[in-house]
Amino acid sequence: MAKVIGIDLGTTNSCMAVMEAGEAKIITNAEGGRTTPSVVHLSKEGDRVVGVAAKRQLVVHPERTISSIKRRMGTDYR
Repeated sequence: MAKVIGIDLGTTNSCMAVMEAGEAKIITNAEGGRTTPSVVHLSKEGDRVVGVAAKRQLVVHPERTISSIKRRMGTDYR
């Protein structure tokens, strides 16, 4: 049987859960947290960094870091 996944794409934080045995189970992130900052950073090498690590880069490299993307969805933001 296929698994059902739910995604809460928040402006500040996001969360994912999977249905197991009739209950929603939160999927933890790499740091063990139940929510992940809704931030993506693109490194000089082209690597994608997400969550807490990306949020740290927001101050240092704002030109390569995207936050609050939910507010820009559906626009022609570049």
